[in-house]
Amino acid sequence: MHVTLVHVRVDPDHLDEFVAASRENQAASAREPGALRFDLLRSPDDPTRFVIYEAYRSAEDAAAHKETAHYLVWRAAVAEWMAEPRRGEPFEALAVGPLAGGSGTDDAGPARR
Repeated sequence: MHVTLVHVRVDPDHLDEFVAASRENQAASAREPGALRFDLLRSPDDPTRFVIYEAYRSAEDAAAHKETAHYLVWRAAVAEWMAEPRRGEPFEALAVGPLAGGSGTDDAGPARR
C-alpha cells in the first residue's frame, strides 16, 4: 500500500472554490483503479489548512493518479489558490481497517445507503 498525506494551505479568499474543485477531484480519484482511499480533510482550528489522504495499492497506481485528466484539471485550477506550495508526505501503512458504518463517507459522516 502506498499512502501520501498532502498538506495544503489555501488563500482565505479562495476557500469555497478550493473545496468545490477538491470535492470533484476526490470523487473521481476515489474511483481510480488501484485507489483504496482518497479523503479531503480540513482543520477545525484553521479553515485554510487541509490534508488530502491518498492510499493506493502501489506506487505505480499513485503515479498513474497524477496523469489522470481530473487530477490535471484540479492541479491547474487550484494552483493560484495556494497560500504556500502543497507538500506530499509519504507514509508506510502498518495497520488499516475498514470504514465504520459502511464502505465510504460523504460530507462528514458515514455514507447512508
